[in-house]
Amino acid sequence: MKRHSSSFISIAAGFCLTLCLLWTQILADDYVLAMLEKVRQRYGEEAYQNVMRLNELYSQLANASEMTKIGMVNDFTNQHVLFVDDINLWGVDDYWASPLETFGKGAGDCEDFSIAKYTLLKKLGVPQDKLRLTYVRARMSSGNIRPHMVLAYYAMPTSDPLILDNLNFEILPASRRGDLFPVFSFNEKGLFVANNPTMRAGSPNNISKWRDVLTRMRQDGLE
Repeated sequence: MKRHSSSFISIAAGFCLTLCLLWTQILADDYVLAMLEKVRQRYGEEAYQNVMRLNELYSQLANASEMTKIGMVNDFTNQHVLFVDDINLWGVDDYWASPLETFGKGAGDCEDFSIAKYTLLKKLGVPQDKLRLTYVRARMSSGNIRPHMVLAYYAMPTSDPLILDNLNFEILPASRRGDLFPVFSFNEKGLFVANNPTMRAGSPNNISKWRDVLTRMRQDGLE
């Protein structure tokens, strides 16, 4: 009797595992599913498990408010990506990574954090008109000023934007970030003057590194 009971438990456990795996695939957003397979091929099992956590996040946020999406994507990216300079990560002075590369490596610099947050929020249904990748000059705790990138979220076109940052994890209105001095902002639709989100300054295609990262994302089927 014990032998039959043990066999039944093993079969049941295997059946439950299969159901769990199928359920995970059903819950997964198409974007995350595509990323999962490519991450496993290029970066291995550990990176694959990290992106599985991203799938869990997408499941939680399917019907969430924009503010919940903003907060959780900011937290997830800041917690799962380690800051590493481009020269140490990619062997070049300045490289803008796609989200696939950032989550595959589990590391990146300020541009990579910002691009990942922008892309994830866009895929979660936040209109890109509300999202701006924003170049700033950041005053560090040492007093030094250095170039930096953040993601700005505009609830309305003329709103005081909320800042998603990898230096300060707390999401604050730009008016409360006295350490940041905006230079310009952009998304896939336009290039904008600093401190004036409605005034266009040209085409985002003029930013070669942004053009390059969008091209890589298209080639991976992950734009």
